[in-house]
Amino acid sequence: MTRPFHSLILAVALSACAASAAAEGVLAQLYAARPPAGSSFVRVVNPHVNPLQAQIGQGPAQEIGLDRQATTYAIVKGNQPFDVRIDGKLAGTLQVAPDTFSTLVPRRDGGRLSFSVIDDSAGAQDALKAELRFYNLAADCPAGGLSVSPSGPVLFKDIEPGGSAARAINPVSATLAAGCGAEASPALPLPALQPGDHYSLFLTGTAQAPVLRGQVSGTDPYSK
Repeated sequence: MTRPFHSLILAVALSACAASAAAEGVLAQLYAARPPAGSSFVRVVNPHVNPLQAQIGQGPAQEIGLDRQATTYAIVKGNQPFDVRIDGKLAGTLQVAPDTFSTLVPRRDGGRLSFSVIDDSAGAQDALKAELRFYNLAADCPAGGLSVSPSGPVLFKDIEPGGSAARAINPVSATLAAGCGAEASPALPLPALQPGDHYSLFLTGTAQAPVLRGQVSGTDPYSK
């Protein structure tokens, strides 16, 4: 067998293996266990500098802070109570509507810990695009905004404190900056997003010293 012909056979075999692996991956996703109807998805975000550990319902305990600001979305039953633990201690028992996505923001009222709930349900549904969701979690920032840096188009503007907004984008390379009024955060490059990805951008810090961080959103696996 000549070397060129042997190389061709090897390339065809490798292509077949790759196609088979891809097909198996698609089938694994198609037949993976899915949450029952009426399930909802809840995560906790930490807008502060000091890290904390958060656990939602029966989901895993996860540390969130500067490097990773939000947990993955835990799966809970809609209209049924679930516990939220912070640093191993029960911090609250909540419930959310069925078939929703929610982000919980912990806050202290005096010495008591409570949560504000941000509804993440409304968003981009285009599977051929990626979704950006922007959160204004900065202290004393009456209208947060996000734009392409430097001097690029505005993606979000006038987002109220504790509010969020989402939009679909083509998965392209970009560098973003957020801020309050004239004050802008250091620039943050977007990672290489794929169609169907959901990327969260958190404006934290203060109105005078805004900080922008981001991460790809994820959901806990479901097992019966």
